[in-house]
Amino acid sequence: MTGKPDNREPPLRAGPDSGPLWQGSNGTELSLQDIGEIQLLLRGQSVIDWHRLALSSEADVRRLLSLNALDLGDAGDCERLAELRQQAVRYIVEVLKLRLDESVAERTPWVQIPLLASGKAGPQQRQACMLLKVMHIIHHLDARELRTTLAISDNDIFSLVEESVTRMFDELRTAGVPVVEFSWSRKTKESQVTKLLLKKETSAARVFDRLRFRLIVRHAADLVPTLRILLHRCIPFNYVVPGQTVNTLIDLASLKALHDDGFDTEDGAAAVAPAGPAGLAGANEFSGQSFRLLNFIADLPVRVDSLLPPGARADGKHCVVFVTAEFQIMDKGTAEANEQGDNSHTQYKHRQHQHVRVRLLREPRKP
Repeated sequence: MTGKPDNREPPLRAGPDSGPLWQGSNGTELSLQDIGEIQLLLRGQSVIDWHRLALSSEADVRRLLSLNALDLGDAGDCERLAELRQQAVRYIVEVLKLRLDESVAERTPWVQIPLLASGKAGPQQRQACMLLKVMHIIHHLDARELRTTLAISDNDIFSLVEESVTRMFDELRTAGVPVVEFSWSRKTKESQVTKLLLKKETSAARVFDRLRFRLIVRHAADLVPTLRILLHRCIPFNYVVPGQTVNTLIDLASLKALHDDGFDTEDGAAAVAPAGPAGLAGANEFSGQSFRLLNFIADLPVRVDSLLPPGARADGKHCVVFVTAEFQIMDKGTAEANEQGDNSHTQYKHRQHQHVRVRLLREPRKP
């Protein structure tokens, strides 16, 4: 299933409702949190390796929660956050045998915990980070379990995601974001078979890109501001799938120069995929040598309140599941170059199919 590409030319100027989200390419409006989120996405790192957040207000906290399909104005969601907090505290204290200050474990209002994790380094700041990381994992596990119990097809869930993402892109276009083309598709059965025959891991659970969104912006200078908007409006940075980013388009060194401070992780640059020229993460082995793009995978939270049995929310049952989606982003000039000669999709598929033929027809080695 494929969404028809929308390649209408966007307006040249941002509309009055676009606020500070759409800015020029010099990065002056990027906050430290913005830069950290974009670096994590481009490097394919895990939020579990972060030492701190850089949120500056309760509005920032509410925005991040909203991206995770949680609303502090919803009583059921507040109960869910309290439950996650209790489970995380039990794990940290009882399983890991680590100490948590009572203020972090219980007394501090939840909305203040991410701000505490963004504050000056110290015991409470580190404990707040630790608490959020464990809550993040438990929330993801519970959502995966819920997905297996719902009597709803993948197609129905995919439709909810497609409607949400396409609605967001319509809003961005109206606000003046220079989207040249936006389309979406679902990987066909034949493509899934080919992908699994190419991979060393042949489990269908490892096919991340069954749902794919493709976005082309006008200029290369529009790429980083566009990522910022996606991470503000659509994609929770904490659920970007680690180790699945292919970035042969945006130079991380240029982004790092935008801010003196950085987000160091436990494994630092080791979380980056194999690097090519200019610190760009390595590309797909079946792509043309000059093929360039930014490709990443994210788990997108979806509310399924209407699908739960009557009274389920009253019983404290959570109502969020995750859908894994692939995002491909590039500028117009790169997209046009990617369709020429050896870089074309036809040649890409030919190389894939040839590799599958060789693998399937391989004879046993002679003793």
